[in-house]
Amino acid sequence: MKSIFRSLRTLLVVVAALATASCGFHLRGSYNLPDEIQKLSVTSFDKYGKLTREMKTQLRLHDIDVIPPAQTISNLYLKGESYGESTLSLYQNSRVAEKQFAYTVSYSVTVPEKGNYNFSTSLSRTYLDNPLTALAKSVEEEMLAQEMRVEATKQIMRQLARLNAHIEAFERKEAEEKALRELYQGVDEDKPAITIETRFDGKDDESRGKPLSSFTTSGEESTE
Repeated sequence: MKSIFRSLRTLLVVVAALATASCGFHLRGSYNLPDEIQKLSVTSFDKYGKLTREMKTQLRLHDIDVIPPAQTISNLYLKGESYGESTLSLYQNSRVAEKQFAYTVSYSVTVPEKGNYNFSTSLSRTYLDNPLTALAKSVEEEMLAQEMRVEATKQIMRQLARLNAHIEAFERKEAEEKALRELYQGVDEDKPAITIETRFDGKDDESRGKPLSSFTTSGEESTE
């Protein structure tokens, strides 16, 4: 009896898996994305390049509306991508045996009234360089470049998920600067002025305790 229920349960799991595969359902990564980028415009150094297309695909996979640029809409700007190769090892005949392929993407995110943030993401992969299979090597390099391009867009998505911390830091800094401006430059006749003095407490008896400078929040120099 138990074996029948076990077999039935297995059958149901298989049917469910086939059904989700046939209807185009895919499990997606879960990111806690800021509200400010639920709608996002994308600009790029290469408007129709592979990186730009892959980035837009990633954004749509995570239900982010990709819309035309506007002043009130956050923007993801892909500044550029770069490739590089370096030799890791050689054959006995001094030919290259193993190479490292490096890929870097630089980008920035602008959130209206909440700052502009610059980032870069870098990846590296190693592969064998067989001089006897030049055509296959070219195909392998292109496949490797595409793989790293996809991984770079996923890293950008993870950085977007961490953008909340950058926005909070920006807002905190703005609040601190505003408070300082109000303290040192604000003029409010309804509030008493605050006087800030710097005094010398050294060994010179003549100037000990005498204010070296004095400033009030009303903006007027205090005199004694």
